[in-house]
Amino acid sequence: MNNSMTFEEILLEAIDESLICLGEQTKKAVYLYLKNTYSLNKHELPYRMEDFKEALEDTFQEGAKMLEIKIMKILYSKVSYGHIQISEPESWEFISYVYELRNSVLCHSSSPAPGRPQIKCGI
Repeated sequence: MNNSMTFEEILLEAIDESLICLGEQTKKAVYLYLKNTYSLNKHELPYRMEDFKEALEDTFQEGAKMLEIKIMKILYSKVSYGHIQISEPESWEFISYVYELRNSVLCHSSSPAPGRPQIKCGI
């Protein structure tokens, strides 16, 4: 993981790279739609994951799951966890994976970012 970036910045990059699979103009339209319809600004997405997930599901219906999986695959590769295998996507919980990965990344970092609390990790 790039030490100069926060997990939230990396998550936002993963979201952005996932949406580009829809095309650049569609990606821009999605961000505009999220802002206008759900009051979700792009920079807020990593901090409002539950709202983002709900907006994805409302907007893309069953297709939301595919975007969530794409986001997670990119996110895992960005934090040096390699590729993620998801054998049963219907039972897969996007938000839980994001939070679990975030906690894992924070627990494996040598020190917390300035202004961030130290997280106790059960090992």
